[in-house]
Amino acid sequence: MPKYAPLSKSKFNMPENFINRELSWLKFNARVLNESTVRELPLLERLRFISIAAANLDEFFMVRVANLIDLLESGYQGRDPAGLTATAQFDKVSAATHKMMKTFYKYLFPLIKELRNHGIIIARTGDLSPEGGEWLRQYFNNTVFPVLTPMAVDASRPFPFLANRSVNLAVTFQENKNDKSEHKHIAFVQVPSVLPRLLEVKTNDSGRVFVFLEELIMQYCQALFPGHKIKTVLPFRITRNADLYIDDIDTDDLLKEVERSLRKRSRGDVVRLEVNAADDDEIIIFLKKNLSLDKSDIYEINGPLDLTCFFKLANMPDFASLCNAPQPPQTPADLLCCDDILALAKEKDIMLHHPFESFEPLVKLVCNAAEDPEVLAIKQTLYRVSGNSPIVDALARAAENGKQVTVLVELKARFDEENNITWAKRLEKSGCHVIYGLVGLKTHSKIILIVRLENGRIKRYVHLGTGNYNDNTAALYTDMGIITSNEQIGADASAFFNVLSGYSEPPLLDKLAMAPIGLREKFYKLINNEIAIAKNGGTGRIIAKMNSLIDRDMILKLYEASHAGVRIDLIVRGICGLIGGKQNVSENIAVRSIVGRYLEHTRIFYFFNGGEEEVYLSSADWMERNLNDRVELLFPVERGEHIERIKNILDVYLKDNVKAYTMGSNGTYRRFGSRPPQIDAQAELYRSACEYAQSGQPSLQQKMRPLYKKEENNYLEEDRV
Repeated sequence: MPKYAPLSKSKFNMPENFINRELSWLKFNARVLNESTVRELPLLERLRFISIAAANLDEFFMVRVANLIDLLESGYQGRDPAGLTATAQFDKVSAATHKMMKTFYKYLFPLIKELRNHGIIIARTGDLSPEGGEWLRQYFNNTVFPVLTPMAVDASRPFPFLANRSVNLAVTFQENKNDKSEHKHIAFVQVPSVLPRLLEVKTNDSGRVFVFLEELIMQYCQALFPGHKIKTVLPFRITRNADLYIDDIDTDDLLKEVERSLRKRSRGDVVRLEVNAADDDEIIIFLKKNLSLDKSDIYEINGPLDLTCFFKLANMPDFASLCNAPQPPQTPADLLCCDDILALAKEKDIMLHHPFESFEPLVKLVCNAAEDPEVLAIKQTLYRVSGNSPIVDALARAAENGKQVTVLVELKARFDEENNITWAKRLEKSGCHVIYGLVGLKTHSKIILIVRLENGRIKRYVHLGTGNYNDNTAALYTDMGIITSNEQIGADASAFFNVLSGYSEPPLLDKLAMAPIGLREKFYKLINNEIAIAKNGGTGRIIAKMNSLIDRDMILKLYEASHAGVRIDLIVRGICGLIGGKQNVSENIAVRSIVGRYLEHTRIFYFFNGGEEEVYLSSADWMERNLNDRVELLFPVERGEHIERIKNILDVYLKDNVKAYTMGSNGTYRRFGSRPPQIDAQAELYRSACEYAQSGQPSLQQKMRPLYKKEENNYLEEDRV
């Protein structure tokens, strides 16, 4: 654990000055879900937001709600910074999630109705034409029926194991069709995940017709129980605790420990039951008892289960006209005809801004290094990679070409563990030196080090980024990175990898700051500098963009800065435990969240520093886990035009009045009232990237105002709640 001076005795350290982590996350997911109501968006993009919010909520239950339940069962009596016990948190979360589940369907049904106007029909099986009904009957007999396995529950056949996030049917029936008694038997049928959940019916009817697979099974369920009289068929879905506890301190083989934990994950306790509302609650009572659930764990729904299935519609090429127009990532002008990225990096730092700019230069960087005879070694961290990663292929090829390749694969990247195990084994087989990081810490930093022999001397090239080396998410998440040949950064990178791979003592880094040793102190130093400047009558100014802000001591430090007169703008996509604009606490802090076409993932930190501005990028959010329990990196942006570009990028985020939500002094969010001129930050940044690719000059630079002049930022004051 790092040594730092806690700020818990601060006068601002009172529960009313903090927002609970779980409730803040739910507010974020509500903002995501709310995008489905924005009529300016293409119809299937609105439907996509429903699926995204549903997938988010699944993970929230599997990890965060599961964790709360564990705390309750352990008898934990502590309070969070907002003063809530585990019991109080669970009660508030339960109430909020029950309300949110109702909102999903409130927003879904109008979209389904609108889809009909575009020839996309989500139908009930009973509403199909005779032709469509006959096609479904044959599909059931030929394709579905052979896959189904009814599982009876009785004295000799116990309650079956039900897979996490699976849709199932609970069937009650009498012993035979002539049985007049009231006694019912029960069985389960799992809706097979190997078949399309949203099934397109082949028919000559106008439009494209889809039905839910479970409805088809319900219609022909009698075929599974010949000689018995079915009474009720009720769809339901369960969510299990999927968080992993991995003991990497007392294990001799971390890879085997993760594999063991993954097998255990699939059998975690049930934390949520979603079930279609029923007139007869006998099945619900039976499920509640056998799954060991409380009433608060049960979510009765009037609509289809598992709304993530609508991703299929949103991703179908046939319906592209109902989706966002493509935005091909741009290649910066100085890279358009550049075959040798290292040669360019030797002259000047290179900045990439994804997804507005292409991820391909990074792939090319590693691929070229793998084939370059002068490259001696490649070292890289991998946290999350795609299923068919070109970068992993290049690293394997480099090792096969005889280069020293060291790859840190983070086996504990949540829900990517299996994928990363596969890559780790493949890289080892290719001859790479694969390491799994430091005991007790996740390695979340994003760094590539290429060591090259040039004219008899060693030259280092480094890429540092805010996001994963994942070519798929690079098209969906906003991230930034720098490719540099700076000698001091290169030396820091070598020292960093020596810590990860050996028994090296934590180094005294020159340009980089590393968590869990030094990063928190670096941020404190930068903030304290702004405090000192403000107290001496100067301009104190901070802009910080991140995914999450929940670390109590960082929040207290920001409150201290605000009280000293430092103006602070926070662009926090998701969880934010800080309350902005609160009298005598945070009057000088404004908080906003951008929810748009791309997931905001960039971590940017700007400090005015008395006019000698400093800009940093990082892999870390301001969360306790990032600052205390992960290996993270903070790195400076030093090329003048890159500093100006990032300042203007931040400025356009602060001017967004289309996709921005602002936090009021009571901790609630509201969407900006969109008034002319309308500024959608992500659309502006893509337009700027296109112009930059054509002219080599970012267009925002001439059009956006300086960040530090208060009189030029009155729009922020006007929009605070």
